[in-house]
Amino acid sequence: MPDDRSESNPMFNASPLYERRRRTNLIGLTLSMGAMALGLVALLWILFVLFSNGLAALDLQLFTQDTPAPGSEGGGLRNAIVGSLMIVGLAVLVSTPIGILAGIYLSEFGDSSKTAELTRFVTDIMLSAPSIVLGLFVYAIAVATVGNFSGYAGSLALSLIAIPVVMRTTENMLRLVPGSLREAAFALGAPRWKVSTLVTLRAARSGVITGLLLAVARISGETAPLLFTALNNQFFSTNMGSPMANLPVVIFQFAMSPYDNWIRLAWGGALLITLTVLVLNILARVFFREKVRA
Repeated sequence: MPDDRSESNPMFNASPLYERRRRTNLIGLTLSMGAMALGLVALLWILFVLFSNGLAALDLQLFTQDTPAPGSEGGGLRNAIVGSLMIVGLAVLVSTPIGILAGIYLSEFGDSSKTAELTRFVTDIMLSAPSIVLGLFVYAIAVATVGNFSGYAGSLALSLIAIPVVMRTTENMLRLVPGSLREAAFALGAPRWKVSTLVTLRAARSGVITGLLLAVARISGETAPLLFTALNNQFFSTNMGSPMANLPVVIFQFAMSPYDNWIRLAWGGALLITLTVLVLNILARVFFREKVRA
């Protein structure tokens, strides 16, 4: 017998309940599409302004000359680019193993542990804490006690921002791995630590790498922590124990300056950070997509 509630039934199509559901669905779709369109318009507007102003500053001098003195012409961002690479690179080297190992512990070993619950609670606090608070914390323990700003203090502040992101992403990605994969490895006699690191982590490596890239994307443009830790340096320096130039602080200072040359360099630095994060995400997605297909 045909179902009287079928949508092909004229009586069902004409019912008030069906019409109300259609209107609700249409309203929901309209609001969702409107929100998506609004977000895309805002994103494209930001990118248009950034590219239209930043492309004019991209030249060879930007990468070969240091930041200019006030009122002078020319100059570039070589010292700031090198300083940012060193500070962010050290922060990634510190935060990656800590975040991944902590995520493995939370996912594989800490299901019912009080320590794991406390770690998750602290991680949630650090994820929601303003970056300036972490910068002040590092300033109090690593700058004020020593008596000088340094690149090491900047890397420490950025590490405290990146570790919770890597940790939470690793935990979530490992929980998506099917339990049958773990059981198969256990059945072959593999110990639990080897199953966690060589089987489960390898199965979720694309998600873990994505989380790492999200952490890099977040710390690459952080300004407030570096203002309290690495500060800035007008000259080229690779000494991590002293104040170092970095792109976020240079952009912050140059963008508010009255000099057109400094404002142009600030747009160029902002475009460099955006392109770096974009290229990293694209390369990672393309690389791991090809790996999966192979």
